[in-house]
Amino acid sequence: QVQLVESGGGLVQAGDSLRLSCAASGRTFSNYAMGWFRQVPGKEREFVAVISRGGASTGYAESVKGRFTISRDNAKNTVYLRMNTLKPEDTAVYYCAADSVYALGPHQYDYWGQGTQVTVSS
Repeated sequence: QVQLVESGGGLVQAGDSLRLSCAASGRTFSNYAMGWFRQVPGKEREFVAVISRGGASTGYAESVKGRFTISRDNAKNTVYLRMNTLKPEDTAVYYCAADSVYALGPHQYDYWGQGTQVTVSS
């Protein structure tokens, strides 16, 4: 089992920045690719970003490319999502997830955090 706890969400204005963190515990963190997803009420959970186990490979949704950066610190068992130039449409609950496979689909991930709310006002 892998336990994931997100933090860093909040209420910000359009154009502001936030950094989300996801702390992992349980099994060896570096054995897992890590993803960030987001969800708004009434919509499916959508992919935001993914990072490989060692951090060498990353992927982003088109809607966040160039604004968001995913990174990880395997010594601290933590993955981050730096979000710049936030827009109201970025408002959602953000989840981190872990899986042994580098994947973009939420259904492919075995472990999930509880989520952290990000609200961007216009």
